[in-house]
Amino acid sequence: MKKLLLPALLLLGITGCLTSRMLPDNTNATASGKDWREYLGGPDRNHYSTLKQITPDNVGKLRMAWEYHTLDSGQIQCNPIIVDGILYAMTATTQPFAVDAATGQEKWRLKPTAESNGLSTSRGVTYWENGDDKRILYTNGPWLYALDARTGQAITSFGENGRTSLKAGLGETAKDKFVISNTPGTVYNDLIIMPMRLSEGADAALGHIQAFDIRTGKLAWVFRTIPQPGEFGYETWPPDTYKNTDVGGGNNWSGMSVDRKRGILYVPTGSAAFDFYGGNRKGQNLFANCLLALDANTGKRLWHYQLVHHDILDRDAPAPPNLLTVKHNGKMVDAVAQVTKQGYIFMFDRVTGEPLFPIEERPVPATDVPEEEAWPTQPFPVKPAPYARQSLTETDLNPYAENLDELKATLQASRNEAGPFTPLSKKGTIIFPGLDGGAEWGGAAVDPDGVMYLNSNEMAWLLALKTTAPDANVASLSSGERLYASNCTPCHGAERKGNPASGYPSLIDIQKHRTTDYVTNVVAKGKGMMPAFTKLSAEEKKALVAFLFGTEKVEPGITKLKEPGLEKKAGMPDVPYRISGYTKFLDKKGYPAIKPPWGTLNAIDLNTGEYRWKITYGETPELAAKGLPQTGSESYGGPVVTASGLLFIAGTKDGKFRAYDKKTGKLLWETTLPAAAFATPSTYEVNGKQYLVLACGGTKLGARKGDSYVAFALPD
Repeated sequence: MKKLLLPALLLLGITGCLTSRMLPDNTNATASGKDWREYLGGPDRNHYSTLKQITPDNVGKLRMAWEYHTLDSGQIQCNPIIVDGILYAMTATTQPFAVDAATGQEKWRLKPTAESNGLSTSRGVTYWENGDDKRILYTNGPWLYALDARTGQAITSFGENGRTSLKAGLGETAKDKFVISNTPGTVYNDLIIMPMRLSEGADAALGHIQAFDIRTGKLAWVFRTIPQPGEFGYETWPPDTYKNTDVGGGNNWSGMSVDRKRGILYVPTGSAAFDFYGGNRKGQNLFANCLLALDANTGKRLWHYQLVHHDILDRDAPAPPNLLTVKHNGKMVDAVAQVTKQGYIFMFDRVTGEPLFPIEERPVPATDVPEEEAWPTQPFPVKPAPYARQSLTETDLNPYAENLDELKATLQASRNEAGPFTPLSKKGTIIFPGLDGGAEWGGAAVDPDGVMYLNSNEMAWLLALKTTAPDANVASLSSGERLYASNCTPCHGAERKGNPASGYPSLIDIQKHRTTDYVTNVVAKGKGMMPAFTKLSAEEKKALVAFLFGTEKVEPGITKLKEPGLEKKAGMPDVPYRISGYTKFLDKKGYPAIKPPWGTLNAIDLNTGEYRWKITYGETPELAAKGLPQTGSESYGGPVVTASGLLFIAGTKDGKFRAYDKKTGKLLWETTLPAAAFATPSTYEVNGKQYLVLACGGTKLGARKGDSYVAFALPD
């Protein structure tokens, strides 16, 4: 592979220049105030509100003000938006609705249509207005929809009868591939720039960044994250990778932030797919795993920094970057900060892309998979220090585990020498921090003083690479069983028991609570974390579902279908490895194999790179009842910070909603929710009263299901 980048250029990732022109800002201030008009509070994604009515002195008086039931229970990741006293959000089955933000009384709710899949998750909707034209934009399946915000009626002049395809700028290869969006789009003037979620296998679509005209639904511009010949970065891939025959991805799925005054869009990109093996995509792989600064008008690249080179561990950026202002070398600097799964914060000058704290390229271990070529170095910020632990030894194992010797043996038998960048191997690798981080999609809050507040997971995972070549037993399997073995075992296991602690349900006796039509639809369209299996033919889907329901009829000694991947079909990818399964490293009782804390909450001064405080976040009630110290827990959904000095956060399996003193990390208030809230709260004011609202869907981490949005306020 030809060397493309000089060392300094590789370090800085600065390959473009920015004009000094300032573009008009047609929105409110970046900080949320009376309203919460945008995803995570504003275009800076800082989860910050200027409201002060609820204070450290009176927060203990908070009471439930109203509860709205969606009646379609399941995981809800939505961060609601509030505009002019109306709350807009999504149900568990991705249907948008509007309620009175002071009472929870429903204004309108969109009913499912025959084309709605209702099988994904959604983190919210986008609001746009111009005069009397007020719109809600949301996604369902591979479509972006526009509704009248006042009525919920489709705006038929948008796209084709109210919708436009998220595949519009991805090329012909995306036609039959899995493309959806979980995260709200980012608005700049009359454009909406859309995140996308793709398959993470070799059948993934291209992950290009696309902007659509909010008025018409037409495609406005495309930035190609896997470059074409003649474009910068093309030679960081094997020739013709852009043709999307066996490599895809490089998509933004976690959302973006935008500096509207400068007209700069900040886009974190994900890994290339297949995301755990890169032997077929040798090279640095630009612009996967990058923080991109794009001209929001045109999509032109201004600068970039690659956070992970040639990612083979799914170390994609998990949350939108934060836009903030810090004091650096005696001057105030507009900055952009990106949190990561591996526990690092990368911070840059927002205009030039220059790192504000040094970043070192350090050697990392080589892979022992013959066909793979792991990148020899990876970037490590010198400051701030990582917010997640970086190494795992025997002394770090869970001292309360009853099978501690077994955990030690597993640790000794697995690769584990380089923390976040230990490559996968055939014998197994401990991934720590785990596949969910570190930081996750809930993201970080930042206050005007430049202090970041971030919840972090502490969980190790255990994965191995398995060959996709046939073994001696494959001939004895039925068609459906072979399809299950090659497509479903990484998540649901060879015995179909699933891994509920990792979020993958058991499929045993599925016929007792699901119909064949439902399961076929899930296989075809995806659900939650599960992508659509578009590569399977109708006959293959039928055989797979029949196997799961125990109704597959196979004549003795005869197999009707060949296992996908054993015989390459025209146009289908050929990747020699798959992962053993999305498996957390747990003890025999299902608790993390590492010693507590299993989750932390952090306050980090980004002016200095030093920590203000760090506390254990979350608890395990059954262990607390036995007298064990606070353990902490995994959390999904981020914090909200207010001008009165409070930090509000939920996101834990224990179902608590908590308030902390942002200066000290002291717990000031907590309450038990109707169901666990794996979502970021919103705060707003209506008729002089401040409210906090969050989605309580449960389901994740084995928590019981819920179906409501719950608002809190001080009593009258």
